[in-house]
Amino acid sequence: MAKARKKTVAASAKARSKTSPAKPKPKARKPSRGASPKPAARAPKLPRYDELPVRAGAPKGAAWGVFGDADELGTINLLTPQTVLNAAAEIRAGKVFPLNLPLNLPDPPLYGRGALRHHVFPLPNAEFFTDDYLDNFYPQCSSQWDAVGHIKHPVHGHYNGLPESEVTGRGGSGKHLGIENLARRGIAGRGVLVDAARYFQRRGKTIECTGSDVISVKDLEAALAEQKTRLKPGDILLVRVGWLKSYLASSQEVRTKVAQLPNAPGVEATREMARWLWNNRVAAVASDTPAFEAINTQAMSELLHPHLLAFFGMPIGEMWDLEALAEDCAADRHYSFFLTSAPLNIPGGVGSPPNALAIK
Repeated sequence: MAKARKKTVAASAKARSKTSPAKPKPKARKPSRGASPKPAARAPKLPRYDELPVRAGAPKGAAWGVFGDADELGTINLLTPQTVLNAAAEIRAGKVFPLNLPLNLPDPPLYGRGALRHHVFPLPNAEFFTDDYLDNFYPQCSSQWDAVGHIKHPVHGHYNGLPESEVTGRGGSGKHLGIENLARRGIAGRGVLVDAARYFQRRGKTIECTGSDVISVKDLEAALAEQKTRLKPGDILLVRVGWLKSYLASSQEVRTKVAQLPNAPGVEATREMARWLWNNRVAAVASDTPAFEAINTQAMSELLHPHLLAFFGMPIGEMWDLEALAEDCAADRHYSFFLTSAPLNIPGGVGSPPNALAIK
């Protein structure tokens, strides 16, 4: 009887197990409002310089199509969310270094640009308020970014092969490749300073603002090695040449002479420099000089600007104030930092003050 009862209980349990619905699996927990979003994927694996182009018919060394056929941001695409998150770890002491010159420097303006006029006045119907405006404001008169549309390759044209009629300032109704692309995107990432001026100074050489000294790829590599600084993909490279230090220490007579000179010191304007910057996955470049590259109208055979802007879509910063930042980097021997920049949102503009900060 007991055995029969056990068999009946076992049979009914077995039947229940067949007919009972399975317990529902627990739902995945949604992240709380304050949870950090999952970082986006890493920057795409890029071809090496000697593997360019990837688009049929594009000129040799051009990155047209690498970031998409309709792209207007160029190497700024390397500043992925993960790259920005990693760069934030560079902030250690909370020290902030503004990198813009005053808008009225250089004085006189370079390259035939007009002088800025600043007007401040009380409002007529509310005299306890003041207002102001700028006259004759050239967005590239002082510290600046060059937009991708600032220059074209003299033979092959604009970045990504855009026709002339579609590019800002080139006729027609086109507004592409303007500074508003950088303004709407915003620039933030890991900045790296190469203090070439200090590197040369330790070797008894001083770069003058009236000269046209050339900084080679080997010089940059040697300075980085001496600083014990390694470049990472997506870095924003700042090169302190020494032009600004010399300019600020000069008399007004010398500054007037500089404004009339076509020459300036800077990095070498060669394909080798373009190759080095691309292969190091640099997102953008800037320096304390008027043109980033060395300008010597009698000796040079080509410009670097077309390689960077028209071939890579790599923004170029010029006349940045790197002096205080360089002093601090030399003191703590740490040459990388978080860098942020918010160019002016000028639709169709070809340049803007960088409004840049280095944060250490």
